[in-house]
Amino acid sequence: MTVDIHDSWKQPLANEFDQPYFKGLVDFVKKEYQEHTCYPPGKQIFAAFDHSPFEKTKVVIIGQDPYHGPNQANGLCFSVTDGIPHPPSLINIFKEIETDLGKPYPKSGNLERWADHGVLLLNATLTVRAHEAGSHQRKGWETFTDSVIKTISKEREGIVFLLWGGYAKKKIKLIDANKHHILTSGHPSPLSANRGYWFGNKHFSATNALLQQMGKTPIDW
Repeated sequence: MTVDIHDSWKQPLANEFDQPYFKGLVDFVKKEYQEHTCYPPGKQIFAAFDHSPFEKTKVVIIGQDPYHGPNQANGLCFSVTDGIPHPPSLINIFKEIETDLGKPYPKSGNLERWADHGVLLLNATLTVRAHEAGSHQRKGWETFTDSVIKTISKEREGIVFLLWGGYAKKKIKLIDANKHHILTSGHPSPLSANRGYWFGNKHFSATNALLQQMGKTPIDW
């Protein structure tokens, strides 16, 4: 079974594509996209991998579910298509970058520019039915994306993992902390951020400092 994913990921993840659960997942997703409006568009389901090839990935940010409103999701966690109003969590991400790095608040919420610099923006679930948050959870995506995290942990070294909020922090068990850098904080959603669990985490400057220590090019956040 062929999967429309960047060639660099096909060999590291080859075992997953042959698993029975993955075949069932593909069948489920195809049926959902045929019978319902789903996001992101089919060609962008694996966009996170297309923009951040396996060997070029330096940073991993873990989200939970794609946005479920029209024209929002583009296959990258927290990211929205050009011209779409910024969701609350993304607003708080940009506000933290403003205070952490002194960068001006951007017009576009499209994070492809991060992904193209080696930031894997990985949602745990890669698809969703329109206006039904979490509707494609527990169908197999989490098994696949957990395997992605484990594969990166095993095959690569010196990756910076940014785990925001309780859901993402649960992924710590999949990561070898002796080989990689793990930064955790509250989630950028208003519920968490307004209670003091997000702002001031300085994850963006900290990530770049770690990358520079390893001789890698920092991210242009």
